[in-house]
Amino acid sequence: MNDPDSEADGLMKEFRAGADAAGVRLDQWLAAELGPDFSRNRVQALIRQGAVAVNSGAVTETKRKLAEGDLVTVAMPEPEPAEPLGENIPLDILYEDDQLIVINKPAGLVVHPGAGNWTGTLVNALIHHCGDSLSGIGGVKRPGIVHRLDKDTSGVMVVAKTDRAHKALSEAFADHGREGDLERAYVALVWNIPPRMTGTIDAPLGRAADRVRRAVVPETRDDARHAITHYTVLERYGQGQKQAAEAALMECRLETGRTHQIRVHLAHIGHPVIGDPDYGTAFRTKSNRLPEPLRAKVQALPRQALHARLLAFRHPDTHMTMRFEAPLPADMAEIVEDFRRL
Repeated sequence: MNDPDSEADGLMKEFRAGADAAGVRLDQWLAAELGPDFSRNRVQALIRQGAVAVNSGAVTETKRKLAEGDLVTVAMPEPEPAEPLGENIPLDILYEDDQLIVINKPAGLVVHPGAGNWTGTLVNALIHHCGDSLSGIGGVKRPGIVHRLDKDTSGVMVVAKTDRAHKALSEAFADHGREGDLERAYVALVWNIPPRMTGTIDAPLGRAADRVRRAVVPETRDDARHAITHYTVLERYGQGQKQAAEAALMECRLETGRTHQIRVHLAHIGHPVIGDPDYGTAFRTKSNRLPEPLRAKVQALPRQALHARLLAFRHPDTHMTMRFEAPLPADMAEIVEDFRRL
């Protein structure tokens, strides 16, 4: 049990194991003692990092069994800041007024602070850039994220600066444009050439086994979410060439907006996005059939070749339809140009 009189100053905590702890795993017992703010996974990480000691001896084995009277010491981690701080991170701004800001997000930039990414995010950059022009989202001066792009997906994003804009844009994205002027188009460079120039992928998505990725799942599953993607083949590469891997440039338009939707749907029909580290690994060796220097460029691509090319929406104040486009970033444009030479 917790011995409150033995808690050390600062970030050190001590716990004394009672009779009920005898024979219990260290990670299981400590997670219960630390309370709901510490998941078992987080406790296991602390143990493996050497932050936990039993009877003054460091322990890194999570399955260590306790004995009655054991003194468990934990070097508590510094708490993360409750609110993200502004950081001077360059932004490619396409438009800005007192209600919203539209940016061309580069690949590699995380949108929102979270586990493992508390700094260096788009939100940190916007807090610094917008400053006092943020009138507040929910009473706090922070940018209102109404939609997201994956860390390694580039392209157009809109962010609200006021509660009014946040509410209007959130409703538009939740409705997926059925009642308004919302339009989203992505460009994806994929393996293989689809047999049809246009098509619709209607397949529900849910959590995969690792709970981070998504997968096409039966619609009867509890976590199944309706997901529809419409696609058009823009260009085809290597068709009929035995010595070259086939690929295609596709435009995808979302009817729904699920996590990783385009990436999962394209992989599901056999056309994973080139460079996708989560859903395209089974096709990684196809790059071996490409000529140089294209082969080296594809193999060196550090992210999925997916770009949010177009975003159109109704302005929450003027009610005018605004339309923004961002050209392919240099890494994708260079590879596409080399594919065209096939």
